[in-house]
Amino acid sequence: MKITLICIGKTDDQHIVKGIEIYTKRLKHYVNFQIVTIPDIKNSKNLSENQQKEKEAQYLLKNISNQDYIILLDERGKEYSSVEFSNFLEKQMISSVTHLVFMIGGPYGFDDSVYQRANAKISLSRMTFSHQMVRLFFVEQIYRAYTIMRGEPYHHE
Repeated sequence: MKITLICIGKTDDQHIVKGIEIYTKRLKHYVNFQIVTIPDIKNSKNLSENQQKEKEAQYLLKNISNQDYIILLDERGKEYSSVEFSNFLEKQMISSVTHLVFMIGGPYGFDDSVYQRANAKISLSRMTFSHQMVRLFFVEQIYRAYTIMRGEPYHHE
């Protein structure tokens, strides 16, 4: 199985970039993982919320195929403990899913067209985090999930 994280806008904070790099490098031992960064929408200040979400949706949907299993990182999504999330990933691995794509939307969330295409929604927390922090938290949780699957001593219950 391949896992892709698609997000909008680059990460500016070098501390966050470094953290993401650390976990992305660690993940290479477990799964084919990549991050696809879609550039920020140009002239977004001149667009309404809905117009910005529509533009972002065009770019997000252009980066997936019909066979991809799409999961949105969304505040209204299902919440998992780390062990439950690991079990979820493991179920995807043993099912027919070959490409699992997680998406982080822009500052206003996702357009309806993206919600309609999605197979599931996951919430990392009921709290709100910056889009840059979500990337780091999520990549760490993917790594944690794989160490749980393998029974490695990274996660403690």
